[in-house]
Amino acid sequence: MQNTSLKSTATKGILWSAVDKFAVQLGQFVVGIVLARILLPEDFGLIGMLVIFIAISQTFIESGLGTGLIQRQARSDVDFSTLFVFNLLVSGFFYLVLFFSAPLISAFFEQPRLTDLTRILSLSLFLNAFAIVQRTKLTILIDFKSIAKSNVIGMVAGGLCGIMAAVNGFGVWSLVIQMLMSSLASSMSLWFLSNWRPSIAFSQKSFKSLFGYGSRLLMAGLYAQLLNNVYNICLGKFYSTASLGYYTRAKSMADVSAGTIGSILQQATFPILTSVQHDKEKLASICSRMIRMSAFFIIPLMTLIALLATPIVTLLLTDKWISLIPLLQWLVFSRVFLPISVMNLNLLNAAGRPDLYLKVDLSKLPITLIAMIITIPLGIKAIVIGHVITSALFFVMNTYFPGKLYGYGLIRQLKDMLPFLIATIGMAISVFVMSCFVDNLVFELFFGGILGLTTYLFLCWLLKLEELKEVWQLFLKFKKE
Repeated sequence: MQNTSLKSTATKGILWSAVDKFAVQLGQFVVGIVLARILLPEDFGLIGMLVIFIAISQTFIESGLGTGLIQRQARSDVDFSTLFVFNLLVSGFFYLVLFFSAPLISAFFEQPRLTDLTRILSLSLFLNAFAIVQRTKLTILIDFKSIAKSNVIGMVAGGLCGIMAAVNGFGVWSLVIQMLMSSLASSMSLWFLSNWRPSIAFSQKSFKSLFGYGSRLLMAGLYAQLLNNVYNICLGKFYSTASLGYYTRAKSMADVSAGTIGSILQQATFPILTSVQHDKEKLASICSRMIRMSAFFIIPLMTLIALLATPIVTLLLTDKWISLIPLLQWLVFSRVFLPISVMNLNLLNAAGRPDLYLKVDLSKLPITLIAMIITIPLGIKAIVIGHVITSALFFVMNTYFPGKLYGYGLIRQLKDMLPFLIATIGMAISVFVMSCFVDNLVFELFFGGILGLTTYLFLCWLLKLEELKEVWQLFLKFKKE
């Protein structure tokens, strides 16, 4: 009975998390297309230079304490209030740091406009900090429906304001307005949707307990942000602003599918894995199921985007973005490993072993830096190819501890992914052959997408893959709800 309840809770959580992520990503994708058609690659490049500073500050603000509360079995209201006070204080501190550091950031990239952009965009830190505890509380309750509502509200508000600003000639400030309004609307809606209200109470005992767990996640999070954004720094420093703009848009398009699936798995499965953290067999079983499900989606989607990159970019973004096509074709393959790696690291966090998570991440940054030192002189395409190679290597590294602790390592995970790879190869052959006989970009995109999807689903049916049936059942369940 308990297993049935757990499965039902997990299914419902994943379902609403999927609605949240896909709706938000689809909305952001559409908004991004509209903005890209109006704005210049240089505008996206300027914001790309600031991403790492905002991301690192946000990581310090969260400090893994929210995750610590989710992982903890016994929680008090004092714990939540302590986290709330901490978030506000640290967000204020980092806003001041970025405010006074803005001229240095501008000088480093040799872009005078970055001073004002940094000071205004950093306000998002304070806006996001107000709702971290509300989001954590809803995650503990596995109330992803409310989280989905707040994220959609933020996406719509930010998107509309950003597009209106772009149409009225605000240029790069349109992107800043979009981000600020999205943060404001999302945070306000979380306060309305959550019943929790803070008291101005701060417990040193509670903080020390949470920080003991969260500090290791903080270090891992900082390393993850450096790994994710070190390319932005190097491209912004050594290449043109436009080149960074091409890279950030290509990365954004590649993340539409991979990032969404990875976020769904991380958000929805962490509280489920935590509830069975002492049962190794069940942990490995849930992880295996989630990896197979993510492989069912991510491998064919990334391959299809690579095959149809030319019509996708040319038709959606116009010819001024044509330089990002080869970057997109390579980056999508680096994203194939993202959801799988998320599950491996989520497994360690849920089992209360963030120290192992940190050990894995600490070994990645030197490898990334070596790859960049080798590829930077060779050009932006070489940098992206190096990124793909290191992503594959990181996937192998991420499977080490799950294999050692739970018997679910590299070989078992590759076996779980193999059937979907076989079906994807068949799909790729059919789409490639079709594209050789079609000259019209609209036809290539339309028929290529339909042919690819149909071929893949047919091959999954021939291979009798259970995930095809599970996805259909999830769809029917969602229609009933």
